[in-house]
Amino acid sequence: MDVTTIWAAIIALGLFMYVVLDGFDLGIGIIFPFFPDEGERDLMMNTVAPVWDGNETWLVLGGAGLFAVFPVVYSTVLSALYLPLVFMLACLIFRGVSFEIRAKANRTKHLWDLAFIGGSAGAAFFQGIALGAFLQGIPMDDGRFAGDPFGWLSPFSLLTGLGLVVTYALLGCCWLVAKTEGDLQRRLHRVVWPLTVALLAFIALVSLCTPLQDPNIAARWFDSGLFWRLLPVPFLVAACAFFMRRAVKRREHVTPFVLALGLVLLGYVGLLVSLWPYAIPQSLTVWQAAAPRSSQTFTLAGTVIILPIIIAYTTMGYWVFRGKVRHGDPHHYH
Repeated sequence: MDVTTIWAAIIALGLFMYVVLDGFDLGIGIIFPFFPDEGERDLMMNTVAPVWDGNETWLVLGGAGLFAVFPVVYSTVLSALYLPLVFMLACLIFRGVSFEIRAKANRTKHLWDLAFIGGSAGAAFFQGIALGAFLQGIPMDDGRFAGDPFGWLSPFSLLTGLGLVVTYALLGCCWLVAKTEGDLQRRLHRVVWPLTVALLAFIALVSLCTPLQDPNIAARWFDSGLFWRLLPVPFLVAACAFFMRRAVKRREHVTPFVLALGLVLLGYVGLLVSLWPYAIPQSLTVWQAAAPRSSQTFTLAGTVIILPIIIAYTTMGYWVFRGKVRHGDPHHYH
């Protein structure tokens, strides 16, 4: 395994950790409209209050790694997806500000609720838009973006945008099931299965449309031995769905969140396998897009130190604030 492959794995890990950790943060805002009670909303936000800002560290790690090691990808993706990424960042700002101000507001609390809902749903949607546009491929000429500034807007990118909203909503709902109890938890349980069914539908649609909209991915799936290696994935997805249904019926607490993580992991692995070894689909491989080996080695030396620290404090944060969250807990967000 060469240093370029190691860096591709680190960036892939960072993006996956961001999707999982900040995904359920955003998911809480997405399902907010289904729970209008102010006290319940306070409790829902308190479940992520100690950890939500730390979760975004993984987005910074992935972006910084991309800039340092794959600068061509960074500049090309930023040029091609400038608008959806700016919209995403604006939504994340609204979400973050509403998180801070909502706890102190009285008369305007409902407005900050709307900002939290809109910021969460918007950030998820535009992340999905960016993913769909990336999967479609980015036209390049002489190492530069050569496409339309609105080329990211397509039926496929809208599909992936909505799919990621549903994904985050399921993660958020399952996280809350694990962190709450009583009547709120019972009503959250009722939301889990419809969200799971919706996510399965989006997985099926995206899996169908991905090879249809890119013949190179279709060839990779069906004209090589990859098809047989990917064959277990649909069965694993079906198994996750079966156990999710059973966990909801049994009113289990932690199992739905673990199974939701399993569904996200299976989808993510499918995407990585479909794209590899391209850094920009059908344009540049990871080796063609990589910075000089000396730059990769230098930045890897720092990452070897920083990455364990990030993993350690993330783990510690979740360990310290483990267990159920109840009204009146000392770690409530104020």
